[in-house]
Amino acid sequence: MTEPQVWTLIGVFAAGLFGMLTLMSTMFVRVVRTEIGSVRTEIGSVRTEMRSGFDGVHQRIDRLDNDVNALMKHTFGIQRD
Repeated sequence: MTEPQVWTLIGVFAAGLFGMLTLMSTMFVRVVRTEIGSVRTEIGSVRTEMRSGFDGVHQRIDRLDNDVNALMKHTFGIQRD
């Protein structure tokens, strides 16, 4: 352990190890950010689909409410609010 070549090799291996750790952590962060972005995109498309579906249900409920009001008025002569 007193030879300069040993310390040089230890330094080279340590630098290589830290370099690989830095590279892998940087790549991991990039992959995670990309995947989070794709998940956000998917959530946005699901949100859009759900809104359009709920709008359709809301329109159907409004039509049903109008039909019930008409039936109540015709049958009982009562105007529901």
